[in-house]
Amino acid sequence: MKPSISVVIATWQRTSLLERCLTALLNQTINKTNYEIIIVTDGPDHETVLFMKQWLRTYMGGVAVTCLSLPVKKGPAAARNAGWRKAQGELIVFTDDDCVPQSECLAQYWAAYAPYQDTAVAFSGTIQVPLSGMPTDYEMNIFQLEKARFVTANCACSRKALLLTNGLDEEFTMAWREDTALEFDLSEKEVPIIKVPGAIIQHPVRTASWGVSIREQKKSMFNALLYKKHTRLFMKTNTGHTPRYYYLIACTLLLALGFAFRNTQITLYCLEAWAVLTGWFAWKRLRHTSRSFNHVIEMICTSAIIPVLSIYWNLYGAIKFKTLYI
Repeated sequence: MKPSISVVIATWQRTSLLERCLTALLNQTINKTNYEIIIVTDGPDHETVLFMKQWLRTYMGGVAVTCLSLPVKKGPAAARNAGWRKAQGELIVFTDDDCVPQSECLAQYWAAYAPYQDTAVAFSGTIQVPLSGMPTDYEMNIFQLEKARFVTANCACSRKALLLTNGLDEEFTMAWREDTALEFDLSEKEVPIIKVPGAIIQHPVRTASWGVSIREQKKSMFNALLYKKHTRLFMKTNTGHTPRYYYLIACTLLLALGFAFRNTQITLYCLEAWAVLTGWFAWKRLRHTSRSFNHVIEMICTSAIIPVLSIYWNLYGAIKFKTLYI
């Protein structure tokens, strides 16, 4: 019997997280013959393939589990597309390898889908980000997922909806804005997106290395691509705009460099303004986060460079994708 639901997980060399996600998916309240799990590695991934082969040898459950690999690394959007196109279910549920679907998640999605069967429809579940004590700035950023409208960490689409949009946009080659692009594609095709509060997935925060926020700025280039493809919805929802104070901080630094060795007084004024603005930005990030010495130093150092890097990557994206976006 064909499964009714297909769960698609994009992954890449994170076997311990994938195992946790699999365990949660195998403990769903819905009948095990009613759903399948499709794991897709984003490119050749010997570590995950070997893990899955060993895992499947000892697996005795009733849920069909498949592991696929993309021939080259193309990003999570392409991995998810490969998964849903291989799927047998009429309802496709997307989640990530670092997520933990709660036991009622699939049952809640199926109940929500029942009145809309054989139509183009999409659903958005609830994401919970467990935090303990005073979180770090990185943890607070992940916590914002709880407020997200539609994210591929916890959403579902009927097969008809995905066929209508041709799936996810594979030009988004990083884990950034590809889910918003799908949301906008669905909206432009007039596919309803229905909230299902009972479809709960927890998203524990992974351990991050020092200065992670600096590396994260590279993703900003895809703001320009989203703007180019969905200008009206981008502007309407106020998605992805670079904060105005980033430009102010970057300008004071550039002015200081511009006047260096030419006018000492103006250079010092600009450096003072940059230091004050950078301090304010660091304080803004520290206001509700950890005050440990290591974290405070990280916030001060990264606050000095984030505005410049963010603007750089946004401009890089505007040039790369040939669109007027700043």
